[in-house]
Amino acid sequence: MWPCIPPPAGRVLAQGYNRGQMPYAPATPDDVRHMLGVIGVDSIDELYADVPEAARPTRELDLPLGVREGQLMARSRELADANIDLSRAVSFLGAGCYDHFVPAVCRAITSRSEFATAYTPYQPELSQGTLQTIYEFQSSIAALAGLPIANASLYDGATAAAEATYLAEQATGRSEIVVLATVSPHVRSVLTTYARTYGMNMRIADFDAALGTVPVATVAALVGERTAGVLIQQPNAFGQLEDAPALVELATAAGAVPIVHADPLSLGVLEAPGAYGAGVVIGDGQPLGIAPTFGGPSFGFMAVQERFLRRMPGRVVGATVDVDGARGYVLTFQTREQHIRREKATSNICTNQALCALTGLTYLSWLGPQGITELGASLFGRADRTARRLADIPGVRIAHPGPAFRELLVELPAGVDAAAIVERCAERDVLIGWPARNGWPELGIHTLLVAATEQRVDADIELLGAELERALAEEAGA
Repeated sequence: MWPCIPPPAGRVLAQGYNRGQMPYAPATPDDVRHMLGVIGVDSIDELYADVPEAARPTRELDLPLGVREGQLMARSRELADANIDLSRAVSFLGAGCYDHFVPAVCRAITSRSEFATAYTPYQPELSQGTLQTIYEFQSSIAALAGLPIANASLYDGATAAAEATYLAEQATGRSEIVVLATVSPHVRSVLTTYARTYGMNMRIADFDAALGTVPVATVAALVGERTAGVLIQQPNAFGQLEDAPALVELATAAGAVPIVHADPLSLGVLEAPGAYGAGVVIGDGQPLGIAPTFGGPSFGFMAVQERFLRRMPGRVVGATVDVDGARGYVLTFQTREQHIRREKATSNICTNQALCALTGLTYLSWLGPQGITELGASLFGRADRTARRLADIPGVRIAHPGPAFRELLVELPAGVDAAAIVERCAERDVLIGWPARNGWPELGIHTLLVAATEQRVDADIELLGAELERALAEEAGA
């Protein structure tokens, strides 16, 4: 198999094809010999002379021969059909990525060429449309968070959390961050990686297993004069409500930055974190019109108190007027250090997830203030309906007594492996949840995190209960 590389420029037209129409064509043996001669070696093997002998392949690669396009498409469809597609499966998966309804308007807007192909909006005179959508996105996030300013988006909720803790470290000059154990394990994993690189010490505040929340007293015991920030997730990863106002007050009194990782859909029914004193509000935008798609892409959002404006990572778009008095939009408050002098930068983030953020803006515009309130309330209702159905199954227990937002922790009978139950149900196209021990090993093998979005109607919840009962019986028999 010869490498697919361009033939020498002088031979393109002689071989009967135009470089503009076919920029890359398989190299012939003569092409390969010509290139080796120019380089000054006798064989392709000489190019890998520095690779140790033990690391080199000893046989030909076991690759199939080429096939016709029609055969290739048929094989591709066959492989794709092996996936569990949410158009045919019923999903109660959550743990940070959810099967919410995606209205057609989201794809209609983001697939428009002026947005789908737009490049970095450095030149405002050429980028007013993109800049306006970012500005309106920032305005929407700031309104939800209850804070005066938001940035143009970040990569996802986990990196937004990492950036928020770095902001807290820089703003306070302190070296510790207190993280509640009820923060998503995926977020905590990314925080661990970031903290290692910039010397931040993470202190984890354990949760009360009976309540599924972290007591304020537990956090108070960890907060001190070296605490840069306190990270709270609201609602938390178990769907439970932390005493966020009290935790924010505690962090503020200690001189630390209170950081709230908020679910955007909850902010139609819960008080905006900025209203009870949060210094930074972050979150993941996946619930706002973005399909799960194997876990990404998504976008992160960040809103801050005005005192943190110049420490906020990424882009900020501002509104202004031109010489004629017409409204216009420009990038602002972005230091050149983020591009060319990284050692002096407040962050290494200098871009944003523009197309995903536009999806979020479109979704919020479609939903509206009344819609987000109704949807938030329905997510409490779906979790309650799911909890009542599962609690009817012998040996199954709902771990926490409080009202749950979309997600709840379920305890299966002692000794039952939740992962095995998940696999049994997946074979019948019912994705019943996520084994909680993946994120909290102390919870044991029998715990399951179950999420019910507005997509899960009563018939789906009944199917979940029936399939779980059936899988438990099969596991007991096995």
